[in-house]
Amino acid sequence: MTFFVTSESIGDGGNLGGLAGADAHCQGLATNVGADDRTWRAYLSTQARPGQPAVNARDRIGAGPWHNVNGVMIARDVAHLHGDTIEQARLGNNLHKRSGLTEKGQIVPGLNDYPDPRDTDWAYVRTTPYTNRHEVLTGSQPDGTAYPPDMDYTCDNWTSNADPPPEQMQGPLVARPGKPNAQIGFPDRNGGGNGSWNSSHGTRGCSQAALARTHGVGMFYCFAID
Repeated sequence: MTFFVTSESIGDGGNLGGLAGADAHCQGLATNVGADDRTWRAYLSTQARPGQPAVNARDRIGAGPWHNVNGVMIARDVAHLHGDTIEQARLGNNLHKRSGLTEKGQIVPGLNDYPDPRDTDWAYVRTTPYTNRHEVLTGSQPDGTAYPPDMDYTCDNWTSNADPPPEQMQGPLVARPGKPNAQIGFPDRNGGGNGSWNSSHGTRGCSQAALARTHGVGMFYCFAID
């Protein structure tokens, strides 16, 4: 196994403890299933800050190939994963609902799997593991690079669980000036926006409750770099 979707979140919304905290979460989950012989990295970008350059998710996950827990190949290399050429983009990678598994081999619950009107309420979601939770944090553009620093796409580089004022939590799921937000993707490629695996739309905010409002719990992709 060299790829998985986290089976559980850190539990503090978009505050993952930065990239270091997210990487440690990947490593810990991998260790729990006996895959600690590899070095794991979270597929997350961070935006440039004064004195700190941006970090691109695509640049921190190794060279590939990557396979899920069942040995199914997700992508041969970084270019195949992101569709860098016209031909690669046309063919696409092999990440979809039945291949985008957790480290435990579980399918990530998505739209229409177990529909329930309460599945956007964190109080319900936190105790019901089969609720729709297919939004995966990435903070990335479709090519796996970081967004410009003018608006928040990364919950302040994965250190914030803040929410915007109530009026900014309504309307389109897009970044806006001053709005805490994270860009997400769908391992099942079935959701709002363009359904992209790594860059579909934003969130209502960065708290655990805000992520749940659009069917997320703070999960992310983990890739082995060796």
